[in-house]
Amino acid sequence: MSNHKTYRIKGMHCASCAGIIERTVKKIEGVGHVEVNYGTETAKIAFDDTKTNPQHLSELIKPLGYTLVIPSAESMSMTADEHAAHTGLSQSKTEKLAEIKDMRWRVLSVLPLAAFSVFVMGWEMTAQFGWLGSIPEIWYEFFHHLLPIFATYTMVVVGKPYLLGLYRFLRYGKANMDTLIGIGTSVAFLYSFILTAFEEPLRSFLNVEQTYYDVTIVVIALIALGKYLEAQSKLRTGDAIQKLLGLQAKRALVMRDGTEVEVPIDQVVHGDFIVMKPGGKIPVDGILTEGSSYVDEAMVTGEPIPVEKKAGDAVVAGTLNTKGHFIFKATKVGSETLLASIIKMVGEAQGSKAPIQGLADKISSVFVPIVLVFAVLVFAAWLFFGIPVLGFAQALTLGLTSFVGILVIACPCALGLATPIAVIVGVGKGASEGILIKDAATLQKLRSVNTVVVDKTGTITKGKPEVVAIETYGSRSEEDILGILASLENKSEHPLASALLAYAKDNGVTASATDTFQIIEGKGVTGFVRGTEYFAGNSRLISDLTLSLDGKALENHTSKGRTPVFLATRTEVLGLVLIADALKPEAAAAIKKLHSMGISVVMLTGDNKQTALAIAKEVGIDDVVAEALPGEKLIKIKALQAAGRVVAMAGDGVNDAPALAQADVGIAMGTGTDVAIETAGITLLHGDIAKLVKAIRLSRFTMTGIKQNLFWAFIYNLVGIPIAAGILYPFFGILLSPVVAGLAMALSSVSVVLNSLRLKTAKL
Repeated sequence: MSNHKTYRIKGMHCASCAGIIERTVKKIEGVGHVEVNYGTETAKIAFDDTKTNPQHLSELIKPLGYTLVIPSAESMSMTADEHAAHTGLSQSKTEKLAEIKDMRWRVLSVLPLAAFSVFVMGWEMTAQFGWLGSIPEIWYEFFHHLLPIFATYTMVVVGKPYLLGLYRFLRYGKANMDTLIGIGTSVAFLYSFILTAFEEPLRSFLNVEQTYYDVTIVVIALIALGKYLEAQSKLRTGDAIQKLLGLQAKRALVMRDGTEVEVPIDQVVHGDFIVMKPGGKIPVDGILTEGSSYVDEAMVTGEPIPVEKKAGDAVVAGTLNTKGHFIFKATKVGSETLLASIIKMVGEAQGSKAPIQGLADKISSVFVPIVLVFAVLVFAAWLFFGIPVLGFAQALTLGLTSFVGILVIACPCALGLATPIAVIVGVGKGASEGILIKDAATLQKLRSVNTVVVDKTGTITKGKPEVVAIETYGSRSEEDILGILASLENKSEHPLASALLAYAKDNGVTASATDTFQIIEGKGVTGFVRGTEYFAGNSRLISDLTLSLDGKALENHTSKGRTPVFLATRTEVLGLVLIADALKPEAAAAIKKLHSMGISVVMLTGDNKQTALAIAKEVGIDDVVAEALPGEKLIKIKALQAAGRVVAMAGDGVNDAPALAQADVGIAMGTGTDVAIETAGITLLHGDIAKLVKAIRLSRFTMTGIKQNLFWAFIYNLVGIPIAAGILYPFFGILLSPVVAGLAMALSSVSVVLNSLRLKTAKL
């Protein structure tokens, strides 16, 4: 039986770690697919549980320094620890903070030693230029004996991960960033130790004054500092899920046997009636049964204005009750809630890989072995070509400097972080704006979209009939017309009657009693209001009464998709109310912004052509396909793609499913229903088309950030490695110090993370 699961991984230090784990786990019998993400420090593994299990997989990678974090049975519920697996953290938040605290202690312990070493190095260098006097003999001897002690502590305590990396390379043949640093610093330390131990016998062959203790100390200190800063920065990339987790209520006030009982959130069950007081967080999803209020849904949908809730309306977990007092019935609890779905989806998206990452992964997987071979060849070249010109002592010194410098500067961490960190921040930014992104591939694809196909109902329009205008004839006021119509329609069950009554209520117009009410099938209703007989209905009812109508005005209204409801007596038409599926207020502005981004917009609807054309004209849509069945919508999407268009389809996620699946990017417009979240590549909560513009901008910002990260990561290695090898030495006498290489390596990873974090402040 096949299992697809995501596990946290302990022990990852660089992008090459991901390659080692992937190659090792792929070879295990029963494993179908494995995808390791260095940015999130997680592994997605598909395996046959009749042939292997997570414990077995973890045991096989343990000798290489890695561990799968396998959740216990009790942690499989909807808890913060479970969801931490999907953030940029390598352990749960608590464990990660403990790890960072330990890293901080190591950094603080070694930085004073590094500062002392830099002081000694600086003094020696300035003395060579005559800026300061040479180091007095007594101080020189003191430093000479103190630096080996400092270097030993740094190597054994702070540099322990790098020594382990060297050990695993020698035993298992697996090399990662720790291996490079381990070899480089170990060679520098051992060479220096041999010179110190055998100073006099070696004096005639080597420059025994040229030791590398300071290099060992400063390089390890800088890399430890870089790793600490990187871990701190990565912690910030998981803010989106931490905020979502913070939305979860811990307890709920439930009606049990007629009394209010406060219970933990995990004890709420389907059908419970939950009491909400002002200022409280809604604990689970449900339907409001009593009372009313305004609910702040900003953190779930990105909408800043609280939404009115009354009996029959849905409420979702994590939103905030602002003022009113109400009771609602629990319909979804635990991991079924919308908030749980959002957290799961955001987590999985942050852990997914964008196609653009493939190149970086391929390079990282072969990078370390190539660098090791290159460093050895460069060292040999210095000896072969340098000894005849420079002499053995200087050639060996320069060769060692190049060897250590190459190993230190060639860390592929920046390359490995370039894509996943930007994806983590981009997906999190989207979630905070009510834009749910299913995976990194969708985020990347959305950037290239040049055609957006939209459904009409629920996307451009609100999806329910509303009164959009009232016209009066003669001396009757709008309030009179509305009051009489409300009185007549009060007993009708027609959908248009509901829209009319809702409008009357919103405008404070009350319905009067109606006598001898009668439905006129297919045409309208009639009845006596305050002793006068009235008729309300369509144009056919007015024709039956042999009353005249302005045909041109009527055609004008219907061409705009408006349905007229006339009010008349037996002798005259008093007025009419126009009802339509009203445009969303943000629709026209959103279409205009899409056009400004070079994107054409096509409306694809099952409604009649006349209505569709009128609405398309009103909001500025380029092309219309009307009266289309779901299968025909699919054909239209295929036709656009065949014409070379990259298509995003925005629909309601249910009846548009075939077209959504065919589109390059499927976008569900809705209130975050289960179907929408599961089927679409992107879900726009609250069904706001303006968020579609934001989603495309977010994609473009994220991909720009990834390309910037990859550019600087590649350039840094392409420039740094040749300089460390000594390409400039014959011309300018410049050779990259391993200390400078360590600083550059540390800063490169941190700069990639900080560049990605800029996405958090991007204006969408």
